[in-house]
Amino acid sequence: MIKVMALMKRKEGMSHADFRKWILEDHVAFARKVPGMRKYTSNVLRTDTPDAPFDGVSEMYFDDEAAMAAAFGTEEGKAAGADAAAHCSNRFRMVCDEKLQF
Repeated sequence: MIKVMALMKRKEGMSHADFRKWILEDHVAFARKVPGMRKYTSNVLRTDTPDAPFDGVSEMYFDDEAAMAAAFGTEEGKAAGADAAAHCSNRFRMVCDEKLQF
């Protein structure tokens, strides 16, 4: 299984409260529809930290890179990406191998 981490900075002018609601509630509706995604988590800063390079991180789990590419290529995957682009000024995607250390 692979994990995709999307590090996100909220759009200029978007409040921390609005970003928090978006990443923890609104965007999840898009993520639920992405086929082949095995697990999805949302992480957001607890307090407004304007100088932080990112405000939140989504973690998406897929069986492998082929499943990830197929999922992101679907209409649902494209819709989720468009929703993220509409709410973020910067996004960085990391495709990772996760290893539980303890």
